[in-house]
Amino acid sequence: MSRIRQHVRGSRLATTGIAVTTAALMAAALSPAAGAADRPTRATALDNAAAVLVDRAAALGLTSGQSTSVRDVVVDKDGAQHVRYDRTYRQLPVLGGDFVVHLAPDGTYRSANRATGAAIELPSITPKLSAPKAADVAVNALRAANLGERLNQVKAKPQLVVDALHGAPRLAWRTNAVGLDSLGNPVARTVLTDARTGAQIDAWDALETVSGDGKSLYGGTVALETTQSGSTYQLKDPTRGNTYTGDAENKTDLCIFGICFSRAPATLFTDADNHWGTGAAADRATAAVDAQYGTNVTWDYYKNVHGRNGIAGDGKGSYNRVHYGNNYANAFWDDSCFCMTYGDGNATQLGPLVGLDVAGHEMSHGVTSKSANLAYSGESGGLNEATSDIFGSLVEFYANNSSDVGDYLVGEKIVRSGFGRDALRYMDKPSKDGSSADYWSSSVGNLDVHYSSGVANHFAYLLAEGSGTKTINGVTYNSPTSNGSTVTGIGRDKLGAIWYRALTVYMTSSTKYAGARTATLNAARDLYGAGSTEYNAVAAAWSAVNVN
Repeated sequence: MSRIRQHVRGSRLATTGIAVTTAALMAAALSPAAGAADRPTRATALDNAAAVLVDRAAALGLTSGQSTSVRDVVVDKDGAQHVRYDRTYRQLPVLGGDFVVHLAPDGTYRSANRATGAAIELPSITPKLSAPKAADVAVNALRAANLGERLNQVKAKPQLVVDALHGAPRLAWRTNAVGLDSLGNPVARTVLTDARTGAQIDAWDALETVSGDGKSLYGGTVALETTQSGSTYQLKDPTRGNTYTGDAENKTDLCIFGICFSRAPATLFTDADNHWGTGAAADRATAAVDAQYGTNVTWDYYKNVHGRNGIAGDGKGSYNRVHYGNNYANAFWDDSCFCMTYGDGNATQLGPLVGLDVAGHEMSHGVTSKSANLAYSGESGGLNEATSDIFGSLVEFYANNSSDVGDYLVGEKIVRSGFGRDALRYMDKPSKDGSSADYWSSSVGNLDVHYSSGVANHFAYLLAEGSGTKTINGVTYNSPTSNGSTVTGIGRDKLGAIWYRALTVYMTSSTKYAGARTATLNAARDLYGAGSTEYNAVAAAWSAVNVN
């Protein structure tokens, strides 16, 4: 949830120093912690620091035209105190005016760190450059930083400041320029302009990448890269194409024949301390943590393993919507919005559908749509679904998360007791779900694509792990073959390499199972050589599922 940080205001500086209220000074003197061995409280540290500002105003460069405000307070285990201040000059923010006062456990002054030692004094605070002209400079800088990108809804808001960061203090315009890129993701740049000459002093991205963490439903506590915007954090990852997660607010899309008249929202999740979720479904941010984590791991898998920079290979991120509909027991990828959508499940059969392999599965539909674009019906539809199951499983193994270990079970984290089994699908023997095909037959294409996918899922398991009984990460598998053969696996890494190359190089929208055999053999030949162990293993695994 979004929360507002409170800032403790310091007092106005008087002509002869700093006017500190009598009450504040008395509080500092009479504080129970002042002469006690107990660790000082935050309030005590503030009172001690306020007294120091009175005594050391000149040394800190504080004059009558300045005011201070507290930004942060740190109290060490031994009682030492560190109070960080921002300052203004004639009510204008001073960039580089911040300083930290360090105090001993008993509250006495030790030292200070100042961002600048320059005297902050200006002859005038009336700018020669107008605010609209400063806004134009910033807008141009924003567009220059996003060359080749069509920006929409561009706005700029100048603020007069004192710049003490770039040499001698001077009057400047700090302008925040914001807009939306072609995908609707925010872009922003802060531009610092000399208020006398109009020259650009500096510019930087206004949306900062920071490292946070979140407590997920299924993956434990996970690391997250987020965006700082002012005093809040956004669940948006600039290091992965601005992928972000939003709240669908239990609403749904209104789409007919592929035309959407309205869409459920994706209200960006924000947080005050960059620690997201509680690990419980009751906290709406918890499911968002799982979704964002899933997109992060999937992005990293494709980039680090296959050299693919983003779902479309163009470095641009997608986005997630969680809490879609009411008791919606599904998750889906939608090409038209380039987004993943997750329901909360119906509680009795399925929980929130934000499992890691589900995220990998959904994003892989996007990869398929940008590569082979396998038609979503018949045998090609089964291959489409199998591609997502295969890569969803490989993403889970890649994550190496002890709270959600890699396996060949699909959706094992999201099923509940009322579902009747421990996973949605099983790659070692797909028929264990009661509907999926273990082997190819001429009627496979008549099955729902989630069941005709079983043939390719079974092939993938056999290619990676081989036939027979084995236990992997605590899960026991027993994979049969249609021809009674024994298949020796070549490992998950080679499975992923072969399937990815086949998908992105050889498969087309109409590829069926016979075509998939040819495509993967071509991929194995390219990667390892015709007649190699890997090439022969691909042929054997397809024959084992009756694709010859």
